[in-house]
Amino acid sequence: MKLLHRQIFLELCKLFGLTVSCLLGLILIGRMLQLRTLFLSQNIGFFNILQLFFFLTPFFLLLVMPISTMLSVFLTFLRMSTDNELTALKANGVSLYKMLPAPVAFCALCTLFTFFISFWGLAWGMDMFKVKLYEFARTHSKFSLQPGVFNKEFPGLTFYAHQVDNEKGILKFAFVRDQSTQGASVVVVAPEARIISSPKTAEVKIVFNRGKIFRQDGDELNVLKFNTYSVRLDLGELLGGFNFTEQKAKDMTFSRLSEIRRDPSKGPSQTPRFQRKVDTEYFKRLTLPLGCLILGMFAIPIAYVFRGLKQQYGLVLSMGLFLVYYSMFSIGVSMGEAGSIPPLYGMWAPNILYIFVAVVGIKFANEERTLPIVDWIAHLRGRLRRAEA
Repeated sequence: MKLLHRQIFLELCKLFGLTVSCLLGLILIGRMLQLRTLFLSQNIGFFNILQLFFFLTPFFLLLVMPISTMLSVFLTFLRMSTDNELTALKANGVSLYKMLPAPVAFCALCTLFTFFISFWGLAWGMDMFKVKLYEFARTHSKFSLQPGVFNKEFPGLTFYAHQVDNEKGILKFAFVRDQSTQGASVVVVAPEARIISSPKTAEVKIVFNRGKIFRQDGDELNVLKFNTYSVRLDLGELLGGFNFTEQKAKDMTFSRLSEIRRDPSKGPSQTPRFQRKVDTEYFKRLTLPLGCLILGMFAIPIAYVFRGLKQQYGLVLSMGLFLVYYSMFSIGVSMGEAGSIPPLYGMWAPNILYIFVAVVGIKFANEERTLPIVDWIAHLRGRLRRAEA
């Protein structure tokens, strides 16, 4: 039995690695195509883009882990059923219950790993994504000032510096022209300026020292001297309106979500809609990891029912069954955030339904019986064929 469990577990791990790699690759390519305008408009290198997507991996893994677990278990038992290995084991007195330790241990490990991503990895990845995107925008984007070159990346603003020290952030003989106010033009000129970055607020502040301000409003021109003058720039505007400072429920740690649920006043917003999003995200972080164990167990009786099915068709079938699960889950998320139903019910409904089918299905599969719904479908197909004849 140890040898049998080891072989099943190894096959599950091999299929799991292949499935996760393929799904993550497809998702990352799709997301890269969505963000191509953002990245191509800046001087961000290919390896920098890969680094950004690495920090997005926990977010995608939270969605990929349940289906990868389900596909691994389904394809493993479907192959064993197609090759008559299950029949041979059954003939030698090995029931389905005796084969369960390997898939249960595999699904439990996947569930624990997904819980780790859900509780800590997701928030870490999103925070690092914002920090790195800010750094790349500040140091590699077109806004990086070059000596003797006019920069017009920000709407209504034009920057110029005769000398630029990017390492120290020092500008010599610098000026900025502000035309953001209709009917007025402001020009700031100074022999020296410094660039000060603020990653927390995603702002870059250019501080001019001992210069002059020329303000033209119609035919009137005013000249002012100053010791220090600051121009604040939001790098989010440079990246197509990306918001670095907004605190979203999906970017928070699980402990932070729990804290806001206990005391809504500690959240960045006290609106009912935000509280519903926090509740929905809280239960989402609990139910998705458990989906690995539930869907994995659900896949075993499904593989028994569709024994003899080719693997390519089995793959399509399992994807369709997961699509039903994820559609129910997405509907629960939407209705929970909209306030149509409590998030608790919407998030747990798919898991409860699939748990019931898994338990009943494993019992029927162990007894070499098919589910009543399968008999009904076969009976209906027979009647349709006879009617056509």
